[in-house]
Amino acid sequence: MTLTLDLDLSAVVAEQPDPLLFATVSGAHLYGFPSRDSDVDLRGAHLLPAEALIGLREPEETRSRMWDRDGVEMDLVTHDLRKFARLMLRRNGYVLEQLTSPLVAHTTETHAELVSLVPGVLTRHHAHHYRGFAGTQWRLFQSSGELKPLLYTYRALLTGIHLMRSAEVQAHLPTLVGEVPEAPARLPGLVAAKADAEHGHAEVAVEDVRAETEALHAVLDEAQAASRLPEAADGAHDALHDLVVRARAASR
Repeated sequence: MTLTLDLDLSAVVAEQPDPLLFATVSGAHLYGFPSRDSDVDLRGAHLLPAEALIGLREPEETRSRMWDRDGVEMDLVTHDLRKFARLMLRRNGYVLEQLTSPLVAHTTETHAELVSLVPGVLTRHHAHHYRGFAGTQWRLFQSSGELKPLLYTYRALLTGIHLMRSAEVQAHLPTLVGEVPEAPARLPGLVAAKADAEHGHAEVAVEDVRAETEALHAVLDEAQAASRLPEAADGAHDALHDLVVRARAASR
């Protein structure tokens, strides 16, 4: 499902030195627990001309721009299509979440074709991405006591479990609560609490949430072992290569 956002990126798109292929909302808004003071994380891909890739100068494969919109910080980060395609092949769940985000601010036919190739890049090894991301966020929670990294921990584990079971990239925590039976009952309350402040403290017993996250790690291990996803993304490399070549040629 594609949602219409109240985000006018026309001026930003016009200012880009090269075509913007897509921009979607990531971060807390995509995950379903934004705060009133959350910034808006926009992620996407741009298309460099062939000349930028065949000369001696290093191409600007990644670009970022930040600006303020009515007091809200906006952050746009895009990769050249070739780099984005390579990231898709590296079992990187983060870029797949950006690509399939239903919060679409700017899109093109190339964006739609990239989305259509997502099933072909999914493997059971994407579980490692979510396992590692959850571990990083848990350590941040331990050091800060903030609710945000705790929710990120739960979200990463539930996304990984759901992906292993359904072969679907689902990053929205409230949806995952309904899709994953093992989701802790406390999560809707934590999401509601997060709405009040981006860096609010987590009013939880650390040992209780530690037990819950450790249990979810075990569930993720079991889901990975039982997953019908393949070991490798056979054929995805050629399909993405063809798309990059066609898009670059068409831009000339």
